[in-house]
Amino acid sequence: MKNWLILLVAILSETIATTALKASEGFTVLIPSVVVVVGYCLSFYFLSLTLRSIPVGIAYAVWSGVGVALVTLFGFLVYNQKLDLPALFGILLIMTGVVVMFSFSDSMSH
Repeated sequence: MKNWLILLVAILSETIATTALKASEGFTVLIPSVVVVVGYCLSFYFLSLTLRSIPVGIAYAVWSGVGVALVTLFGFLVYNQKLDLPALFGILLIMTGVVVMFSFSDSMSH
């Protein structure tokens, strides 16, 4: 359970960094640029810790899948970005894949 919490920290760090990436305006705005660099460093550090006990493919699938959904949500909330129905359906498919892995894959327990 601890490793999944560490993976959650990695996901949240990456989500914050990616959200700040837009605000950095090509690394020309200092504070968002610092948030991007620190966020990605923390994210990869915490992701690397989870790989001690979670298989790399599973950890990366969860990290990227949940990250896509959260970045999309933050884009909507912070930047007022809209998505059409096919985009929302695609994100739903990604999240469904994560749920299927958690629910049915024996790989999740290794």
